[in-house]
Amino acid sequence: MLLGAVVWAFWNSGTFWGSLMLLWAIVTGSLDNVLRPILIKRGADLPLLLIFAGVLGGLLAFGMIGLFVGPVVLSVTYTLIEEWVAQGQPRPAERVTAAALADPPGAGSAST
Repeated sequence: MLLGAVVWAFWNSGTFWGSLMLLWAIVTGSLDNVLRPILIKRGADLPLLLIFAGVLGGLLAFGMIGLFVGPVVLSVTYTLIEEWVAQGQPRPAERVTAAALADPPGAGSAST
């Protein structure tokens, strides 16, 4: 956040400018925590709760860089799992027998 700037403003410029800087830091920090997931949601077709979890989890796990890494990792994982589930179960392989090789479908019977 802007903690260093707030401390510097209190130290060098006085109470008014320090308080103004503190108010600015609180407002912009709150807007960032709300607007970032909403804007990320616009760019990706992901649930908003997943994006919030990615932002918070990334921040806790990786620090400031986690704000960007967390949602990216979760969105890639979510998309891969969604595609995997959409494919469904694989069909069992058809058995190839000697009779099927000798008489392929649509070719008719050799005895006719």
